[in-house]
Amino acid sequence: MDKLAIFSGNAHPELAKNICKYLKVKLQDAMVSKFSEGEIRVKINENIRGKDVFIIQPTCPPTNDNLMELLIMMDALRRSSAQRITAVIPYFGYARQDRKDQPRVPITAKLVANLLTIAGASRVLTMDLHAGQIQGFFDIPVDHLLAVGVFIDYINKLGLKDVVVVSPDVGGIKMARAYAKRLGANLAIIDKRRISPDKAEAMHILGDVEGKNAVIVDDLVATGGSLLEGAQALKRAKAKTIWAAITHGVLSGPAIENIGASKDLEKLLISDSIPLEDHKKHPKIEVLSVAELLGEAIKRIHNEESVSSLFD
Repeated sequence: MDKLAIFSGNAHPELAKNICKYLKVKLQDAMVSKFSEGEIRVKINENIRGKDVFIIQPTCPPTNDNLMELLIMMDALRRSSAQRITAVIPYFGYARQDRKDQPRVPITAKLVANLLTIAGASRVLTMDLHAGQIQGFFDIPVDHLLAVGVFIDYINKLGLKDVVVVSPDVGGIKMARAYAKRLGANLAIIDKRRISPDKAEAMHILGDVEGKNAVIVDDLVATGGSLLEGAQALKRAKAKTIWAAITHGVLSGPAIENIGASKDLEKLLISDSIPLEDHKKHPKIEVLSVAELLGEAIKRIHNEESVSSLFD
């Protein structure tokens, strides 16, 4: 492991430290700050010539700052003769802008993929993309991990009986099926209509949820509007309890207030792919760590071993 070097920007240093703790390596030293006028300043304080470098940097809010830090760090590492640079992006920002769903709009996820490649990324390690097809936007290898195992372990410890896994829309069926298979549970789908980019209206429940413990699974929760609409629809359909297991807790706008005020949602489980700020902490929100999952993937990539078992 002497050729392995792990760096972190300012997006989520705690996750980087936990990954290093799992791997039993030191987090490498780099200065990532800003000049007085706001430009990002980077200096690598370690000799990384010929090393296999991993940068832990989710592109979560402030998205643009964190993305620019990542790009500039990769440029600095490339110019410092790193052998290989892997961008470890637990949460891939701009992933929702993955297609032209209206005239005259960009495909920003593709633009970000191009920027990462040009900046010097040799490969990308990410988790629970909003759309799996984003992997095809890259011309470099992409390892796409799933956090399902982390959530399943927690749900099993709860000892819930009569579980039904609920997809919040038709597009999330694949993820929901992965949960249902591991839990040995049935599957249900919320049929919803999107009113605006941030608001959706739940319509019907496809599947039997009456008297069952429902677990809504999704890749991200932003304002929480869709989640709480779904929870209300499930309660109207006479679900016994309603839980949510959502990988990326963006929790923007009034999300915390809405989740805290909800009488339908038992608890929201999120991963630490995005740091949960102190003012966003709430008894209804449980954060599960994906440090071991990411650390194991980094170890296998570094040792040129198969990581396919981690995709399941």
